[in-house]
Amino acid sequence: MVAYSQCEYSGISLASAKAIEAARVDRKPWTGETARIWRNRGKCPLTPNETAFILKALAIPTNTTIYLAAGDGLMELEGLTSVYTNVVTKSSLLSGEDFTTMHGNTKAALDYYVSINSDSYMATYFGNMDKMVAAMRVFTGLYKTIFLNRKAFALFTSQGFKGKELTEALWKVHRDDFIMGRGSALPDCFCEFNL
Repeated sequence: MVAYSQCEYSGISLASAKAIEAARVDRKPWTGETARIWRNRGKCPLTPNETAFILKALAIPTNTTIYLAAGDGLMELEGLTSVYTNVVTKSSLLSGEDFTTMHGNTKAALDYYVSINSDSYMATYFGNMDKMVAAMRVFTGLYKTIFLNRKAFALFTSQGFKGKELTEALWKVHRDDFIMGRGSALPDCFCEFNL
């Protein structure tokens, strides 16, 4: 989703920036104040680095197996895979020929199938696919779903939060989201709260 958004991203590798630019075709990213406002509203998808940071802040074990339902090859995933080493993608599940000949809709169907049947589901963006997956998971009784708070992440980082201060702030905001019923976050991540 990062590649298809019009969000501006700093701190990504040159290779990722080039891949994003190529995928955008003629859609130019917002810049300046518009970019800042859009990001602070939580409208920008998280990068692999940002996702890994938030998962660590939520104390998600680094040996967790993660199926990445995303476009393969559009961004370098080292920011995520260097921390969470059990990351599986469509291209790692399928043979090279099967993957390259598979139509985009079929790839999306594979992502949907894996996402609705996984033990847990975590959304880094809340687009149409995420909404359908979350609804189907609730319908089938698979409640372990978490929506990463992009707005809080953008707000805290724009205020200069880093390291432990950022980790603690992200943990608290996700705990509060869980308590308030925004998403049905993984309960074992938030065992330290009192109502």
